[in-house]
Amino acid sequence: MKRRLCIIACGAKKIWDVHPEAGATEAQYVYQSAFHKASQAYARTFFSEWAILSAKHGFLLPHDTVPENYDVAFGTKNPEIIALDRLMRQARDKQLDGVEEVVMLGGKKFRKIIHAVFGADKSSFPLADCQGIGFMLQKLNQAVANRQEIGKG
Repeated sequence: MKRRLCIIACGAKKIWDVHPEAGATEAQYVYQSAFHKASQAYARTFFSEWAILSAKHGFLLPHDTVPENYDVAFGTKNPEIIALDRLMRQARDKQLDGVEEVVMLGGKKFRKIIHAVFGADKSSFPLADCQGIGFMLQKLNQAVANRQEIGKG
């Protein structure tokens, strides 16, 4: 069976925005935006392997711990953005580099990163044709409700 990985974007709204007293938290519970939650529902529905891509921490597996709140985003000039060579090392260390297909749930800003780490031939972006977050959300929610993976119908 083909080994597939879904990568989802992290998101600005985090557990500490809702529960400031929360300490270190597993990655799967950190991100609170509607888009992240819809992406996670999609990943859990259609994939046995999934990871979150954080601009600060890189590839986070669901049970990885995020120590504290942060505000770092790809596409900004923030010096804390994780370097590409570190992302590639993480992919190897977390054994993500052996997958045959990578599906990235996110916008265009992730394309260069995913292609560099996994290769353009293995990567797909099922939300690339969406004109904004509202359309992305709708597409994800419909796919989960219908149990029909985007682009596989």
